[in-house]
Amino acid sequence: MVMTPIVPVLTDQDSFFVAGIAVRTTNQNGRALKDIGDLWSTFMSENIQTKIPAKYADDVYCVYTDYETDHTGWYTAVLGCRVTEAGHNGMFVALVPSGNYRQYKPEGKLPDNIGEAWMQIWSESDARSYVADYDLYRPDGKVEIYVGTV
Repeated sequence: MVMTPIVPVLTDQDSFFVAGIAVRTTNQNGRALKDIGDLWSTFMSENIQTKIPAKYADDVYCVYTDYETDHTGWYTAVLGCRVTEAGHNGMFVALVPSGNYRQYKPEGKLPDNIGEAWMQIWSESDARSYVADYDLYRPDGKVEIYVGTV
């Protein structure tokens, strides 16, 4: 099945912090699919969301940061919640910097629609900042992807 391309919208946003659990991974040889899948399993089975203090809301974020090069190199994935302060009892904290982001709103079934959307994003990798990108999972089941631009 061929996915209809998602047309992104350019947004400008303020910086914020996400606290949670993290893994260092790469998209090479399907490693990120396994590593981030395992991260989600741990997040859910250990009920990490309830252990994060000073949550801004019940949304869940997966932040991609600390890029070694681009989407083909190593990076850190942080799964957690947006928080109102940075110090969080041993949790990994990622900064999502202020700036311009392309916002994608994938339609369809989770998690397939996320993977398909990222395949499109990787094919359009020009003008990316490779500082921080993220998926935003809302309690109503909607997902948004934000990609930092230069």
